[in-house]
Amino acid sequence: MSTAMGARAHWIHGLALRPALVAGLLIIGFWIVVALTIDVWTVYDPLKIVARKLQEPSLRHWLGTDALGRDVMTRTLYGVRYSLAISVVVVVCSVVIGSLVGAIAGFFGGWTDGILMRIVDVTLAFPPVLLAMAVAASLGPGLQNAAIAVIVVWWPVYARLMRGQVLDVISRDHIEAARAGGASSYRLLTKHILPLSWTPTIISATMDFGQVVLLAASLSFIGLGAQPPAPEWGAMISDGAAHFYSWWIAFGPGMAILMLGLGFNFVGDALRDILDPREH
Repeated sequence: MSTAMGARAHWIHGLALRPALVAGLLIIGFWIVVALTIDVWTVYDPLKIVARKLQEPSLRHWLGTDALGRDVMTRTLYGVRYSLAISVVVVVCSVVIGSLVGAIAGFFGGWTDGILMRIVDVTLAFPPVLLAMAVAASLGPGLQNAAIAVIVVWWPVYARLMRGQVLDVISRDHIEAARAGGASSYRLLTKHILPLSWTPTIISATMDFGQVVLLAASLSFIGLGAQPPAPEWGAMISDGAAHFYSWWIAFGPGMAILMLGLGFNFVGDALRDILDPREH
């Protein structure tokens, strides 16, 4: 009991010393609450015309209306559902695929490592945005295809990261002892190596959420992601670019992307400080 209470006190003390972590959690928590509850309290429908088009911000419409007369604030708040969903799907799938490939490459080595890492190297040789655009364009416009395109771009990052960690852990004495004790390859990898290799991946994944949101919005901005009339942030910014002097159309989704990205970066930085033993 005392150990559990001590650990809890340590975490509370850690939070108090890291205001950036608290700020990041509050920002992310705010958007999660919005995504889950907006149907209950929102005034306007994000797809319906509610006023005259291109109306400036007012007390009735805090971020004005777009070119069709839809409320920009409402559409911005609904847009978090698309951004959070695609970021979670992309990061989780990329972590699973990349970590599996990296762990196999680092553990078995030899020709297995050579083949898998050459695939990773070829993928990483392309600029991420251009590769995502090429994959999304070949699959066709749509949010699902955009998610697939971003996964293709992102998984090699985790493969290389996990391979490096596995190579570092596998050379330690306790791994040699377990191998000498007759532990199978599966047990060595799952029980002795992977549990010690996850920290950098978790930190990187946390910070990558914001980048995935930005990349997915970029694909929607050029017409390869979410399609009208979906209230997705990148598509809304594209609509705002077409009506340059109606600045409020792009302001809302732009600030939302900035806030969510900062929130994930704050949390990622704090987790790195907490979990990385070199910081202590």
